[in-house]
Amino acid sequence: MRRLKERGITILLVEQNVREALEIADRGYVLQTGRIVTEGSSKELLESDLFRKAFLGI
Repeated sequence: MRRLKERGITILLVEQNVREALEIADRGYVLQTGRIVTEGSSKELLESDLFRKAFLGI
């Protein structure tokens, strides 16, 4: 995945390991029942207290 990203290839990744996915991704979108409930840069999402509590269990 990292090598593809380095080559500038766009990837749509659907992953349940949120932390690992966001460490690779530029942006993240959180879907619940088929709707986007939050979105932002990976950095913004990983630093968001609400996101961390809801989706990372921290």
